[in-house]
Amino acid sequence: MFGSSHKGANAYAKVGLETGVVASNPHKLIVMLFDGALVAMRDAAVHMKAGEIEKKGNAISKAIMIVENGLRASLDKDAGGQIAHSLDALYDYIGRRLLTANLTNDSAILDEVHALLADLKGAWEAIGDSAKPVAAAAAPPRPMAYDSLTPRSASFVSAG
Repeated sequence: MFGSSHKGANAYAKVGLETGVVASNPHKLIVMLFDGALVAMRDAAVHMKAGEIEKKGNAISKAIMIVENGLRASLDKDAGGQIAHSLDALYDYIGRRLLTANLTNDSAILDEVHALLADLKGAWEAIGDSAKPVAAAAAPPRPMAYDSLTPRSASFVSAG
């Protein structure tokens, strides 16, 4: 009778995630990227242990995409200075290590990369807790109408 309950739950989860993305500030979006990469790596480790090669590869590919097209692409190397350049090099290293973990089925590499990203996420969350609002006196931004066909900019924040 309720055979599609997983589909319904997944649909609600997707709507919740999309709503969270639209309503989030740039800082929260970066935290969400860290969360996504960490979950993908955890999934990859589970699939690696179970010998599910295709699922492992897909999970590692997802983590690489989040690091490269989310975290790394959001860096503003001009405004972020040395910190942004250091993060860029670290994200490059993480992407290469994830590729190596995928090719060699090395769970120790997944653990190493997971620890690196978990530390970065913790630091990023600590920055958010202590950051002052930039324009507290300014009027809140007007909500934009959402059009799923309109391309959005990939630039979220500047590191620094």
